[in-house]
Amino acid sequence: MSTLKIAVQKSGRLSEKSLQLLEECGIKISNGERKLKAVAQNFPIEILFLRDDDIPQYVEQGVADIGILGENEVWEKDKEISIIQQLGFAGCRMSLAIPKDEVYTDLNYFEGKRIATSYPKILIDFFARNSINVFIEEISGSVEIATSIGLADAVFDIVSTGSTLLMNGLKEVATVTKSEAVLISNPNLTPENQAILDKLLFRMQSVREGKQNKYILLNAPNAAIERICSLLPGMKSPTILPLVNKDWSSLHSVIQEDDYWEIIEQLKNLGAEGILIIPIEKMIR
Repeated sequence: MSTLKIAVQKSGRLSEKSLQLLEECGIKISNGERKLKAVAQNFPIEILFLRDDDIPQYVEQGVADIGILGENEVWEKDKEISIIQQLGFAGCRMSLAIPKDEVYTDLNYFEGKRIATSYPKILIDFFARNSINVFIEEISGSVEIATSIGLADAVFDIVSTGSTLLMNGLKEVATVTKSEAVLISNPNLTPENQAILDKLLFRMQSVREGKQNKYILLNAPNAAIERICSLLPGMKSPTILPLVNKDWSSLHSVIQEDDYWEIIEQLKNLGAEGILIIPIEKMIR
């Protein structure tokens, strides 16, 4: 039987999130000793634990069939691979930062400046599009100290909260791009492995749909049901059940989590009571 090989980062937050996603997809993985390989117990998939910047090359060469990593590594390595899906976690921005006492006006500030980064390709492409000439100092790790030791005038790096920049006397002045975790694939999968990938994508989509939506239950006067249904259309239409009080009904529906706080006041104003919001583990349309 064919086995799909998936490469994930061997440690760190992205690794934890990747394994959590596979677990939420019902895939059982045993890797208690943090081996470099693990085989799922109930799904034809093998996990390879690799450095994130090696994953694009391994997927291109077919050592791994698919991989989970940050978009930034995909852009930087520029390998012959396909981005199959954005995964909605491990979001960050890639930004330019300068010493906090410097006066920043616009991107022309960087003309002729030396910039330290671990992502030279992304940065070179960005400044080329903006017709600005810069000098790149490519380093790996500890990018934030480059200005304080005189290696560079500015830095370009991944930023989550910005606290690391502040601790190193830097201020963020321009966001070049934003990145999140993605699922990548070798473009030449066998039909057997493509079939396994399709099953995995189906599971991932149901997990993501579940996270983006909530199950809502409420009681409401019958006179308001039609207007409430217009606010809560559900997947096709809400479920409406009669209550002992013949003038009231119970309404069950699905609502996007981002919409809930915008709609809750309207529901209350229409007389809805006993409103319950319940997480959805999986959702299949």
